[in-house]
Amino acid sequence: MEIDARDLRTNDTDDRGRIYLGTEYANKRVTVAVVEVENTHPDEDELAAAYQEASESAVSLAEAWDDTSDEAWQGLDE
Repeated sequence: MEIDARDLRTNDTDDRGRIYLGTEYANKRVTVAVVEVENTHPDEDELAAAYQEASESAVSLAEAWDDTSDEAWQGLDE
């Protein structure tokens, strides 16, 4: 079976995995091939890594702020 690249279309599925083909395919036999599946949402490992990085960054920022705050208070006491 030969397929012209111009005939390939990319569609997004709805939340149940369905694709609307369009009225031009009404009452016709249609053969569909899934060529590639792209995940548009980050996977759980990516999310976990991002949260871990944000948490570490927040801890580092809090420590830096604590040091700066202590220095500022000491400056006021003098």
